[in-house]
Parts: sequence; structure tokens; C-alpha cells
Amino acid sequence: MADLRGGDLSRLRQLNSLTAIRALRETGPLTLSALAERTGLSRPSTKEVVDELSSLGWVEEVPPSPGTMGRPARRYRFRAENGHLVGVDIGGHNVRAALSDLDGRVLAETRQPVEPDAPLDERLDAIERAVSGCLTLSRRTPDDLWVLAAGTTGVISPDGRISFSAAVPAWTGLDLAGRLREMFPCEILVENDSRLAALAEARRGVARDARDVVFLHVGRRMGTGLIIDGKVHRGFGAAAGEIAMLPEARWFDAPDHLNTSAAVPPGTPPEDAAGHTLAAARDGDPVALEAVGRYLDDLAVGTAAMVLLLDPQVVVLGGGFSRSADVLLGPLRERLERRCIRTPEIRASTLGDECVVVGAIDYAVEHVERRFFTPEAGPLPLSR
Repeated sequence: MADLRGGDLSRLRQLNSLTAIRALRETGPLTLSALAERTGLSRPSTKEVVDELSSLGWVEEVPPSPGTMGRPARRYRFRAENGHLVGVDIGGHNVRAALSDLDGRVLAETRQPVEPDAPLDERLDAIERAVSGCLTLSRRTPDDLWVLAAGTTGVISPDGRISFSAAVPAWTGLDLAGRLREMFPCEILVENDSRLAALAEARRGVARDARDVVFLHVGRRMGTGLIIDGKVHRGFGAAAGEIAMLPEARWFDAPDHLNTSAAVPPGTPPEDAAGHTLAAARDGDPVALEAVGRYLDDLAVGTAAMVLLLDPQVVVLGGGFSRSADVLLGPLRERLERRCIRTPEIRASTLGDECVVVGAIDYAVEHVERRFFTPEAGPLPLSR
């Protein structure tokens, strides 16, 4: 009986600690009385929990604000700077990296250009330079990293291999997680970039109030990310949402309508062509408007299929073309209304080009939470 009771008490202390950490992370610095009220613990129990978490390095007392009169109540905060996370967006033309604390607060960002047809090792070198730049800016070292989460185009297997990548053919078959583990001494996560973008919009962006979301990753290539019941949906083989692979959806070549429009000035770099068409459409150019209409005809086919299948609360227009949401949203909505039983609200991304790298950070944060801050994780370890 003694052993059982000891186990029960240890479990209770763990649950109380996790409850306190959750309250401090959600609300910020709190006094013991405020923390006790939020956790439902007695003040003496709260003091015991805070003392233990302080000894483990997870919590510390916040100094009084300058100029505070009298003896203020002690306040405590979660030490999010205990560890650091890196999110990486491995795009066709750029590699973006961001470094954050354990709460996902971004501390440094860098970007490295890379050509779509760059050799494999050159693209991997760009990743290393981008992450190293973040570490240098924040005065950290690779040993300070807990998790690196990378988002990339393609079909990603659960173990971090790239099964197929149309945008970066050299990526196909690559054990990306394995190569990143050779470069960085931390846990490595690899996920499809559109799913990470969807996660970012659901956590920080325009879809924070929605539980069921279809994210349209529109730009020089097309992709989707699905949020179902508040969680990223990957499917049984981590291939959910890959509707661009279906020729009948007409998504694979849809951007060509914008890239090859006669509204694009001669000599325009290929990466800027669609932007010229969209800008001309905004100004009422009939040739550009016709090209945009053809693009939206194709976009609406796959989008309507997903809306009819999932009945989402919100469709988010994200990716590079979301900067032209004023040109695209209204006509897309009209096309969906002609096809769908119920047309969801369609919103423009608020994160723009940052959606993947921010989503990678949030993905890493969720991994850390599961690893350390859930009852299933076991006793809280000493901070690193």
C-alpha cells in the first residue's frame, strides 16, 4: 500500500506541476494567489509546486517593475528561454529559417536564396547557412537547439523521407530527416509545407476561430493543408490533401495561366510573371482579367471538391498569390457558390510568405509540449 500511495502522490505532483506550467504559459507572470485561482489548487499547494518547478529550472520569480512602491506580491513566469527551436521553410527559390524560444516567440530570422534546379548538396548547404545565421543573430550554438522542424514541398513519409517532389525533382527519394540529423544535434521533424502553413493560420493567423479549415497554398505551385477538428490532418499514409496530383483537378498547370499571359511585359523574370498578371488585373486590364479567370476556373475545381468532401468552416487563401487576395477572393467565392451545397467563408492569409516557417515553429512547439508537458510524458525532467 505504501508504494501505491507514493505513486499516487508522485502522479498528483506531476499533474499539479503541468497545470501550473500551462497556466503560466497561457497567461504570463502570475502571483501565487492568481496562479492558485487559475489552477484550482490551494495556495500552500501552489507554493510547493512553484518551489519544485523553480528548483527544476522551469519557473522563476519575476523582478518587480522599476518604481514599484511598497512590497509587491511575488510573480512567477515560465522560463521559455530554457530551450530553443528552429523552423525551416525549404522552398523552391528560398530557404527561410526562424529561431524561437519554447513558447514559439521568434527571436531571429534569416533567408538564403537557392535556385529550383540547384544540386542537392547546394540546397542542404543553404539550410545549414540559414539555421547558422539564426544562431549567430541570437548568440546561440547548435547545442542550444531542442527541435528543428522543416517544411518542404512534396509528399513526406512519416519518417521524414520525401516520397515525391514535383517542384524540386532532386528531392524525390531523399531521407531529408536523416540528412538534417547529420547537420544538427537535436530532434528533427519534417512535414509538408502546406500542412505547416495551415497550422500557422489555425494557431496564429486568420483561422484561429475555426476547427475545420482548408488551406489553399497558391503560388508558383499549388498545394493544400487540412485542419480537421483543430488538428492537422495527414491521413493514413501522410498523403492527405494532395489533390494537385489528380490531373482532373487541373491544379498542376494552373499557374501557367498567370505566368504566360500576354499582360506580362517581355523580359520579365519567370518568378515575377504571375505578379505582373495579377497587378494588371487589379488595374482592369482585360487580357489579365481573362488569364486570372482561367486560373480561378482551375483553382475552383479542386477547392470545390474539398469543400464538398470536408464541409470546412473556413477556406484560407495563402501562399505567394495571397498578396493579390483582393483580385482573387471574390471571383473564387462566386465559382464555389455555383458548385457547393454550402460555401464556407473564404479568408486571405494574414501571414503571407511567413506562413510555412511560422507553422514549422508551431509544429516544434507542439512536439515539445507532447514531449515534456503532458501527463503521458512522465515526470518533468531537469531543464537542459
